[in-house]
Parts: sequence; C-alpha cells; structure tokens
Amino acid sequence: MAQITLVIGNQNYSSWSLRPWLFLAHHDIPFDCRKVQLFTDSMQRELAPYFSDNKVPVLLDGDLQVWDSLAILEYLAEKYPEKGGWPADPAVRAVARSVSAEMHSGLFALRGELPMNCRRRFPGFTPGPDAQRDIERVQAVWAYCRDSHGGDGPWLFGDFSVADCMYAPVVMRLLSYEIELDPVSDAYCRTLFDNGAMQRWIRAAEDEVEVILEDEADWPSEPF
Repeated sequence: MAQITLVIGNQNYSSWSLRPWLFLAHHDIPFDCRKVQLFTDSMQRELAPYFSDNKVPVLLDGDLQVWDSLAILEYLAEKYPEKGGWPADPAVRAVARSVSAEMHSGLFALRGELPMNCRRRFPGFTPGPDAQRDIERVQAVWAYCRDSHGGDGPWLFGDFSVADCMYAPVVMRLLSYEIELDPVSDAYCRTLFDNGAMQRWIRAAEDEVEVILEDEADWPSEPF
C-alpha cells in the first residue's frame, strides 16, 4: 500500500500544517512530507495539482486528496482507529470535537495578533483586549477539558488526541509571546512543547531561513 503524503507550508509559520503533521509524527505513522514555500513565485505552481484552492495542508492517500487541517485529522482518526484520535466515550468525544471546532472556526484576534513563529520570542508583548479575551477563553477551555476529562494523563482528554493537535499552534503562540498563564495552562503548554514530535517540528522550523513578512509580528523579537 502506498505511503501517504502530507503537503505542508513553512514550518516556522504554517500553523494549519502543524496540526496533521503532529498527529502523524506523534504516532510514528509513516508518511512522506512535501514542503511548499508559502508566498513565493512557485507556490501557486506547486499547489496547482491539488484541489485545495492553493492552501496547505493537503493529505494525499493514493488518488484521494483531503484538505483543511481538521478534515485531515478526522480522516486520520478514522484511518488509524487504533491511535485513539478521538476519546472512546461518545459524550467525551463530543466535547473534544466541540473544542476542536471552536479552535478551527474562532479565536481570530489571538491568531491575528500573535502569528505563529517557532524561531522567535517576543519579550514584553502585550495583547490587545480582543486577543486577551481569546487567551482567557483558551485557558478556560483547557481547564474545562483537564478538570472534566483529563483523568490521569497530561493531555486535554488524558490521552493524546486530535484536540491536542488543533491547539498545538496556540501553545506555540502563547510560549513565543511569553503570555502569562494559569498553572493548568502553563503545565499543558509545557507538556505539548516538550513532546518529541513537537520538538522535531520546532527544530525543522529553526533550520528554515525564509522570512515571510506577512506572518511576522510587529514587535521586537529575539531567537526562541
């Protein structure tokens, strides 16, 4: 059976690409990774073969193309049910899907003011009121998941799940911009940051030399 391929963007910036990549890497699922340099003259040509409207990520499995990070994660959870992509309990699974969908469709101020940057940190950064509200909402979501469904494991729902993949870019944002967090959120961020697969992504991002000005925050920064 042919190995799946994941088409991603720059690892320093592409938060959407991180999500399915993390699922595959964390679970040691064999896959080919094809990187496209975003916002370059070659980007449209490289993405033209895919029905993703010139967006990443795209998962290729034989003749199948799946695009959009949450759709890819749903597909992977079904393709590899033994990996426990979603919690086994239907009620808990519904909560995990709810918080994943909320991340997917909201938190626009947080995502806009704090673009993901795995190579830099931003000492003294002060989020605006809308971004701060999003930050408080994220911490409330994490506390709810950990308190209600975390059990003995360190992840949002005890065991590693799609929900952790969905929030991985937020973790990188909160750490890079040195946002003060409550103890539960801080511990969760450290768990994800220290994860072996996450560390491999960060090292790959650090090896990149490209700078995408559109995705750089307008704030003094220094190496992470």
